[in-house]
Amino acid sequence: MAPFLPIFTFHTLDDRSSVISFSPEVFRRGMARLHERGYRTISLPEAVEFLHQRLPFPERSLVLTFDDGYQTIYDVALPTLQRYGMSATVFITVGKKRTARASGQLPPLGQHSMLSWEMIREMRRHAIIFGAHTLTHPDLTRLPFEQAKSEIVDSKAMLEDVLSAPVTCFAYPYGRYNHPLRELIRQHFVCACSDQFGLITSKNDLFALERVDACYFRKDRLFGMTSTRLFPWYVRTRRIPISIRRAVQRSLRRVSEEVPAA
Repeated sequence: MAPFLPIFTFHTLDDRSSVISFSPEVFRRGMARLHERGYRTISLPEAVEFLHQRLPFPERSLVLTFDDGYQTIYDVALPTLQRYGMSATVFITVGKKRTARASGQLPPLGQHSMLSWEMIREMRRHAIIFGAHTLTHPDLTRLPFEQAKSEIVDSKAMLEDVLSAPVTCFAYPYGRYNHPLRELIRQHFVCACSDQFGLITSKNDLFALERVDACYFRKDRLFGMTSTRLFPWYVRTRRIPISIRRAVQRSLRRVSEEVPAA
């Protein structure tokens, strides 16, 4: 049994230079390598159950998550995951309009193509789990509380209506949250993912789960490290500068909000 578990975060699988892009070929080779070395995925709800019971995680296990709902999850990730018997949780931004029972696509984020509702239904039939990621992907910490509540609660309701199933997992847009938001999430979900970089352990906060952003593993050499003993060491060393940079960014945001407009 293992004392820690990685929750990997991907966004879109393409060869663009965007910070949210991850090479499809590196992804395919990485999943093949993990499969060959005896690794398996467990679902995010399964991982949460281990946390609830304060049990060690299964050896050679990991959780895969995808944020936002880009079409490459269907085109690239799904066939690869099916090939190796793997699972994933997809956090989707559903949009404001309650047209979920139609066959249209999710509202665009940037210049990337998004999943359609038909794709989402098909993926669910293949054991892909879906979580909420708000209506419009705002920084929730910058919204009035009631507006943030609507973004969270309405997105959950829309997803549950489409999938005819409970939606128990949430991911904060940009990973940002505060205490009131965390408490609101706790009332409606069993877990939530943040952008804190790290491996989860039995001591993790269920409503601020740490993840390993795949953008730091874009090369074959680095992604190959995930199945070696160097992996937890690499995550710990990367965590320090990432945490410092994000702390500085939070401080700068607070200062900018406090400075009155000219």
